Amino acid sequence: MGSSCFARGNRKNLAVVEQFLAAHGLKAEIRLAGSRCADDCQKGPNVIINGVTHHGVDSGALIDLLNAEFVAPKRK
Repeated sequence: MGSSCFARGNRKNLAVVEQFLAAHGLKAEIRLAGSRCADDCQKGPNVIINGVTHHGVDSGALIDLLNAEFVAPKRK
C-alpha cells in the first residue's frame, strides 16, 4: 500500500482481492494486510502472497495468482 504501488494499480488490486475472497468464501480463511513501501517502487505494483513478492501485478495477473494460490490447491 505504499504510495507508488497504490498509484500504479494497487488501489484496483485491493478491490480485486476483496472481491475474490468474498466470491470464493475465503474471507474467514485468508488474512489480508497492507504494508508500507518495500523499496521496489520501480517494479510496482508489488503484491506479496504467502511471503512471495510479485512485481508489476495488474488485475488480470492478480486473479491468476489468487486462483493458483488459493483455489487450484483445493482441486487436488
